[in-house]
Amino acid sequence: METLKKAIKESGLAAICASAFCLFATALFAVFVRAYAPSEVTIAVVDRVILAAGVFLFSFVFVHRERALFKGAGAGALSFLLTVVIFGCIGGFHFSAMLLADLLLCALFGGLGALLGVKLRKE
Repeated sequence: METLKKAIKESGLAAICASAFCLFATALFAVFVRAYAPSEVTIAVVDRVILAAGVFLFSFVFVHRERALFKGAGAGALSFLLTVVIFGCIGGFHFSAMLLADLLLCALFGGLGALLGVKLRKE
């Protein structure tokens, strides 16, 4: 039971921090979009890079020890869902076929970040 609480704490903390990072980085990118008006493809790619980088970074930092792949993947999926809900509340919900691909991308990057973090740390 203690292990489950620890896993939920690590994954939740990584997800919340990654979502906050995405909000902040996307707000900064919106200033750039307003000034330079890049194409829609560029905006979509940068949004996915911001999301994947945030999930990878915060899974790397907050997930520790056993079952890191699963905790990181859970953190990535939870972060994606939090981010979609927050952006949906701000700008309206827009569902597309890419949502599933984005969810899988975040889970993958969360798991990879957690695995790399565990391997590089001397715990």
